[in-house]
Amino acid sequence: MTKTLIFTATYNEYPNIKILISKILINYPSLNILVVDDNSIDGTKEYLQQISKKFKRIKIFIRPKKMGLNTAHKFAFNYAKKKYAYLITMDADLSHNTKYIRKIIKLLKKNDFVIGSRYMDGGGCGYKGFRLYLSYFGNKFIKFILGLQINEFTTSYRGFNLTRLKRINLKKIKSKGYSFFLETIFLINKMNYKITEFPIFFKDRNKGKSKIEKIEVIRFFYNLFRLKLFYS
Repeated sequence: MTKTLIFTATYNEYPNIKILISKILINYPSLNILVVDDNSIDGTKEYLQQISKKFKRIKIFIRPKKMGLNTAHKFAFNYAKKKYAYLITMDADLSHNTKYIRKIIKLLKKNDFVIGSRYMDGGGCGYKGFRLYLSYFGNKFIKFILGLQINEFTTSYRGFNLTRLKRINLKKIKSKGYSFFLETIFLINKMNYKITEFPIFFKDRNKGKSKIEKIEVIRFFYNLFRLKLFYS
């Protein structure tokens, strides 16, 4: 199998991260794992330090404080492109089913960038109420404003073919927080790389609390119109 790195970022994700790493270790024995933790205080950090000593294919970076998802993903991308062919990113809260990893690897053989889509035919989302409404129509709105021919822009369940994405530099992305995921797709599309999506079911977390802050919604729409007005 082509050399692949699975990446996730954590902040207070114990015991979710224990289950996620266990599933990857059992079902994907040839894949390596990278976790960036923002100095969790719930036992996540200690677990990661212990498991990385037991398994050489798990690499852990502990940062001194919360530094944001965007910086964690930029770090992972730069780390992976030095020694891996494929990078797969996913959430640590078990919202992304590890069964899709095989599908992503298969699609990366013929595509530059792959994203698991909740909002295309065959996909689904476990959110309820206002959060589902905001996520669903938010992605529809992004598609309308930017005119891109995909249905999902905000999930982190993604695959990067690093052997093809030679010109991509995520350090150029200005957006922070969850807006980072939107601008990544915008950049890849703007540089004419081949993007494909496939349907996934997104399961809402059942342990721990969401890290999304209210300011993210305002930041998100600001960055969307910034990209439309100044970079389209």
